[in-house]
Amino acid sequence: MHNLTAIEDEREIILRHFVDSLTVSLCLRERAIQIDGLSVCDVGSGAGFPGVPLKIYYGDRINLTLIEAVAKKCSFLEYLKTKLGTEYRVLCKEAQKVQESFDLVVSRALGKTEKILPLLQRLSNRYIMIMRGAEPLEGYDHCRIQLADIKSYILFLAKTK
Repeated sequence: MHNLTAIEDEREIILRHFVDSLTVSLCLRERAIQIDGLSVCDVGSGAGFPGVPLKIYYGDRINLTLIEAVAKKCSFLEYLKTKLGTEYRVLCKEAQKVQESFDLVVSRALGKTEKILPLLQRLSNRYIMIMRGAEPLEGYDHCRIQLADIKSYILFLAKTK
């Protein structure tokens, strides 16, 4: 219907999108970050990963904003919100044009860390999590995720005031 992901196998969709998205919750737990009331922003949300699975998991404990520049994807995210009966905000614009900040900024498959980091730092008040895949980035703190079917790293940055 919306054709927003190249993965078609149901098991792979569950593992590579939904379960992978929820690995952020493992990193939050590892870092002892209290999520209650956090404003969470998923930058370059695409089909809603990792933001929507995190909203389903945490419910009203987080205030979620999805930033997505592609109108077709924004339309899908609004449709999904209605179908799920949940509440989150969709900002249909380029992240560079967003003039607000959030407690936690997450990104997945957004681009090279060196290029996106300045943007994510500007959008973040407190924490940044960049889902990196199978290889950690040297010189940065990270959470190592080791599940039966998912082995990945989440780059973790805490802003100091």
